[in-house]
Order: sequence, then structure tokens, then C-alpha cells
Amino acid sequence: MSTASPARGSVLRWIMLLPVLPFAVRIVQEYERGVIFRLGRLVGAWGPGLFLIIPIVERMVVVDLRIVTMDVSRQEAITRDNVTVKVDAVVYFRVVDPQDAVVKVADYIRATSLIAQTTLRNVIGQSDLDDLLSRREDINQRLQQMIDQSTEPWGIKVTAVEVRDVSLPQEMIRAIARQAEVERERRAKIIHAEGEFQAAERLAEAGKIMAATPATLQLRYLQTLTEISSERSSTVIFPVPVDLIQMFLNRGTAPAPSNPEPPEKKG
Repeated sequence: MSTASPARGSVLRWIMLLPVLPFAVRIVQEYERGVIFRLGRLVGAWGPGLFLIIPIVERMVVVDLRIVTMDVSRQEAITRDNVTVKVDAVVYFRVVDPQDAVVKVADYIRATSLIAQTTLRNVIGQSDLDDLLSRREDINQRLQQMIDQSTEPWGIKVTAVEVRDVSLPQEMIRAIARQAEVERERRAKIIHAEGEFQAAERLAEAGKIMAATPATLQLRYLQTLTEISSERSSTVIFPVPVDLIQMFLNRGTAPAPSNPEPPEKKG
């Protein structure tokens, strides 16, 4: 009888523990940490592995350590040059201190979201529209530094912030399109002027060479005549040098004698 009673007592104790056993066993994954509170006091962060906690006396809060991708809702703000824009972004962050993430802030995900929205509006208000459109990488870096500085006391590390889309008013879009068109026209005129300048330099050099060797000019005339004859045109205008025409005119009129003799008188 004495041997059976202790065994029966141990079995009864295990039977009494069965209902509370699911509440006492905790499994913490590799990417998680369990923050333990004993009678309201912080004990520490445990994990990963299998743990037994005392129900009612101890409580475990599981914190995920993986990177969280959070969308920042579209924010409407005015840039430094008084342009109204709508910007949305995405924030990547993770928990680096589970104890601070549980003890120092009630909901670290919501708190980080609100901080990101406020910081995004502040950065837009301090930036020009041109910087917001062309220097996106600098804007992202500023956002990441400012948000990370605000969430660091909560045990949150912001790894990256990316501005996804910048929406502009329709009149501003048309103004930017006109500005781009004018810029393209300006570049086209500059390129055309540079081409004309280079062509003029080449023509000046060619004129010097032709002036030094007149035969080159005649060959150029013949080449031009060949090019004109290959085209289907009814009228051909061919330039003739003035010196050549003057030579034919001089041959048609005989030169007068320099000292003409007076006529003889008749008797």
C-alpha cells in the first residue's frame, strides 16, 4: 500500500498539469525572440528553442526579428518652391532589441509607420521639386537617417527607405513638358550653329586651296556639272567665272593703236 500511494500521487499531479501544459510550453523560432515577464517584471529575451513558463506567474511576448516591409501611405505636401505633390514610399526595418521594442513602445509597427509619414512630409517641405525628381537617392538617404534616429530608442533599425512615386498636378506636368521641349530646341540650335561654324571653317580652308591652285576650281566646276546632269531637271544654271568671260570679250574687240598717224592732205 505504501508503494502504490506515491505513484498514484505522481500520476494525479500529472493529470492535474495536463490542462495547463499547453499554456506552459512555448516554442520560439529561429527568427523570433521571447520576452519573458515574471510577475510584471522583465526577465529577459529568450530563444530560439523550447521553453517552459509558469502560467499566470510568467508571460512571454514573441517578437519577430525579420525585416518588415511597410508601405507609407500617399502623403500630400508642399515643396520648398511652393509646388503641391503627392508622394508615397516604402520603409524596410527590423527589431534589433526585442526588450526595448516591447517595453518602450506599445506598438512598434504603428509607431514606425506614423514616424515615417511625418518625416516624409517634413523632407518634402525642405526639398525643391527638381531635387525630388532628379536626386531621389539623396532624398531616400535623408529619410532613412531621420526615421532611424527616431526609432533607435525603441530597438528598431531602419535599413532602407525608398520613395516610389511622385504625383504632380496636371498644369505642372504640362509646364515641365514645355520646359523640356524648349531645352531640346536650345540644344538643337546650338548643335546646328556649331555645325555651321565647322562647315564655314572647312569652306574657308577649301577656298584658300582653290585660290592657290586654279585648276582645282575648274575640276570642281566639272564635278558640279556632272552632278547636275545626273538629276532630272529641265533647267540648268551653271556658273561661269568672270575671268573667262572677260577673256572672250577682250578677243572680240581689237585694241586701238596707241599713236595713230594723221591722214594725208590731198593737193
